[in-house]
Amino acid sequence: MNILYTTNDIFCSKVGTAICSVFENNKSMEDIHIYIIGQDISSENKQRFQNLAVQYSRLITVIDLGNLKNYFSFDFDTLGWNPVVLARLLLDKLLPETVDKVLYMDGDTVVLDSLDDLWNTPLHEHVLGGCIEATVNRTRRTQLQMEHLAYINSGVLLINLKKWRETHTGDKIIEYYRSRGGALFAPDQDAINGALLDQIFYLPPKYNFYNIYWTYSYKFLKHLLGDAPYYDPETFSDSVRHPVIIHYLGEERPWRKGN
Repeated sequence: MNILYTTNDIFCSKVGTAICSVFENNKSMEDIHIYIIGQDISSENKQRFQNLAVQYSRLITVIDLGNLKNYFSFDFDTLGWNPVVLARLLLDKLLPETVDKVLYMDGDTVVLDSLDDLWNTPLHEHVLGGCIEATVNRTRRTQLQMEHLAYINSGVLLINLKKWRETHTGDKIIEYYRSRGGALFAPDQDAINGALLDQIFYLPPKYNFYNIYWTYSYKFLKHLLGDAPYYDPETFSDSVRHPVIIHYLGEERPWRKGN
């Protein structure tokens, strides 16, 4: 299983925690190779990642991102987001050619259970799978021409990287970003949604579980999407009872005092 994180030096401790949760809860999986696309990661943090890999007899490869602007032919503004978020649009350029499939996870995730079922989920003709974010602003969905489609959160993505390369998906997403002036509210996430539309497979919410599922009812979240597809009640209930990947979105983060 190939897993990808992106980070800068400041966020390395959170990514280290996320990786540890993967290793602890997937001990029966024969092979796990963690890739980290990093920007300005210190030698001390690189060594900490390697120490973690040795501790669990796994592989961790750190890939230096370098100057992100070298990958874009236009000016962009990430509107307050750390520019490293755009690195997930460059998978075909940064990951080895031998990697045909990858599970991307944000660094603010914690894995609670086996990832085996997620890893083996068939994507069929789709290039990637993600979990629906029902609470995204309806105006944004309209701007992205997604009035009748569900919007996904890009914090967890199961990616057919072989098909991504064959269909030049990364280039399509970047071109979409350029066509929107290099300025989107959620840069990589909006670009992925707007560019791919019906090429996205909807994964159960247990694989990208966050606080809205404890705050809002199924009926309310389904209502927010209107005539766009949403999960069936059984899938939703199972995810609430047995979340696999917790994603600490927004301000509710366990490393912040008072949370």
